[in-house]
Amino acid sequence: MTQTSPTRYQSFSAATRPEQGPPRLAALRDDMAREGLSGYLVPRADAHQGEYVAPRDERLAWLTGFTGSAGFCAVLPEVAGVFVDGRYRVQVKAQVAGTAFTPVNWPETALEDWLKEHLPQGGAVGFDPWLHTSQEVDRLEAALGPAQITLRPVDNRIDAIWPDQPERPDAPAEAFPAEIAGKTSGEKRAEIAQILARAGQAAAVLTLPDSICWLLNIRGGDLPNLPVVQAFAILEASGHVTLFSEPAKFAALGPDPAITLKHWDEFETALAALKGPVRLDPASAPHKLRMVLEAAGVEIAPGEDPCILPKARKTEAEIRATTAAHIRDGAAFARFLHWFDETAPAGDLTEIDCVRALEDFRAETGAMRDISFDTISAAGANAALPHYRVTDASNAPIRPGQVYLVDSGAQYQDGTTDITRTLAVGEMSDEVRGAFTQVLRGMIAVSRARFPKGIAGRDLDSLARMPLWQAGRDFDHGTGHGVGVYLSVHEGPQRISRVSTLPLQPGMILSNEPGYYREGAFGIRIENLIVVREAPPLPGGDPREMLEFETITWAPIDRRLIDAEALNGDEIAWIDAYHARTVEILRPHLPPDTVAWLERATAPL
Repeated sequence: MTQTSPTRYQSFSAATRPEQGPPRLAALRDDMAREGLSGYLVPRADAHQGEYVAPRDERLAWLTGFTGSAGFCAVLPEVAGVFVDGRYRVQVKAQVAGTAFTPVNWPETALEDWLKEHLPQGGAVGFDPWLHTSQEVDRLEAALGPAQITLRPVDNRIDAIWPDQPERPDAPAEAFPAEIAGKTSGEKRAEIAQILARAGQAAAVLTLPDSICWLLNIRGGDLPNLPVVQAFAILEASGHVTLFSEPAKFAALGPDPAITLKHWDEFETALAALKGPVRLDPASAPHKLRMVLEAAGVEIAPGEDPCILPKARKTEAEIRATTAAHIRDGAAFARFLHWFDETAPAGDLTEIDCVRALEDFRAETGAMRDISFDTISAAGANAALPHYRVTDASNAPIRPGQVYLVDSGAQYQDGTTDITRTLAVGEMSDEVRGAFTQVLRGMIAVSRARFPKGIAGRDLDSLARMPLWQAGRDFDHGTGHGVGVYLSVHEGPQRISRVSTLPLQPGMILSNEPGYYREGAFGIRIENLIVVREAPPLPGGDPREMLEFETITWAPIDRRLIDAEALNGDEIAWIDAYHARTVEILRPHLPPDTVAWLERATAPL
C-alpha cells in the first residue's frame, strides 16, 4: 500500500445541508421586501465569471444548499427556482429543501420565460452587476421588457444577510517559468498589445484570472484546484499593464517597469479615467464595468478577451511540458489501478478509500501541487451522477458486481491532467458491457478523427454519440472541454459540444469523454486528453489543410468491460495500439509488479 500523503487536498465533509436553506431564503425575502424588489437573482459566479469560486463567493450554495459548478437561483416572493443543467438534475434534488426551492431544468426552461410566468404583473428583479455579464443582462432586458419586468442593479443582497461570510483570498503569487510557457510575459504583452493597436483600441480590460496569469506568466493559490491570482487588469496598447488586486500578494515577484500594481479599491476610478476605445468582453466582464465606463463617457469597443484564444493555442514548449506531466500522472494512475484491482474484489473498499489512495500515488511523484478538481469517486448507482461528490455521509462501499467510475486530475507545474476510467468489480452484466462498449466506440471515433481546418467542436460532437444514438441512448453533457497548462482544467473557448461554433486550432488541448448514465443503476465515462495537431497529407488526398488529434493520456481501458464482438477491425486496432503505446510509455516509470499487471491489463483484444 502507498505511503500516506502529508497533505490532503480533498475534503469529504458536506459543505451544506438542505435544512439550512429555508431560514436563509426567508431572510432574503425580508431583505427584498425592504429593498422594494419583486425578485432577486443568485448566480453561481464571482466578479471574474470563472467556474471555480472562492468560499466568499459561494452564495448559491450558502442560500440553497446546491453545490454544483453551474446554476443559479431566481427568488420571488412565493417561489424560488434553482436552475440546473443535465449534469445536476439528480444532485439538486438531494441538496435543496424541496419545501423551499423548486429545481428547474435549464436551459430547456429559460430564465426569462420562467420569470414571465411567475411575475405576470411585472416587477423589479434585483441583480448584483458584479456577478452578471453585460451579454446576459442585455438578453434578459430585451426579453423581459415587454412583460413589464425590469432588472435593477443593486448591492449584493446575499452579502447583506450572510453574517459569517469568508474574507477575500490573499494567497501569494509566484512566477511561472518562461521555459514551460514558451514565451516571456513581455512577448505575450507585446503580442496582445499589437492586437489592440491593429483594432484601433487604446486598452483592454481583463477580468478573467487565468487570462491575467497567462499574460503575466504568474500563478497563485486564490482558488481551490485552480492556481490563479484573483485580479483585474488594464492592458494598454503600449503593452503596459495596471494590475488591481492586493499588492502584497506580489511581493515575491519583484518590480517590473511595464506593470503597475494598485489596490482593488482603485479599479473603478482607473476605469473612469481611461481614454477609449476600450475593449471589454460582454461575455465575461461583469456588467458593472460597462456601467462605470458609460457613466464616465468612455467609448467601449465590445470584443472578446484578447488573451483567450492565444492562451488556448498552446506553444510547443507547453505541449512538451504537459506531455511529460501526463506521463508522470499516467504512471501514478497505473499504480492506483493495479492497487485497485488487487484490493477491490474483497469488497472492503469505499469511495473515499479510493480518493485517498489515488491522491497518495500522485503525491508520491513529488511534483503534484494540487488536485485539478475534487475526484469523482463513484460506485454503482452513484456513478450515474456525472458530477457526484463523495462525502462522509454518502461514502459507499465498492461491491462485486458494480462498476466503479473515477474521474480525477492533478495540477503539476508543467501541466494539468484530467482522466476518467470506469472499472469492473467482479462479473458485469451484458447491459453494462454493451453500454461501456458504445461509449468506448464514441471515444475512439473522436480520437481517430481527421477533419478540415475550420471545423468546430459542434461538428465533431456527434462522432462520440453515434454508437449511443444507434442504441436509443445519449448523454447530457458535452463531449469535451478545453484544458490549460497549470491553469484551469476547464478552459475555454475550445469545446467539443453541440453548441461550440469555434473552429478548432492546432495546439488546443481538449478532453474526449463520452458517457452513459442509467439513473439509480450505473454510470460509464471514459476520458483522455487530446491535442489538436496539423495532420500530414495522405496519398491521393486533396491539397487542403487537415487537422487531427494526438492523445496525451496514457492509462489502460478496462478490457473486462469491452464487448470485442461489437467493435469493428479499426476500433480493435486502435485500442490494441493505444494499449501497446501505454505500456511502452509507462514501463520505465513503474515498479516491476505494476509493469507485469499493466501488461496483463493491456493484452491485445
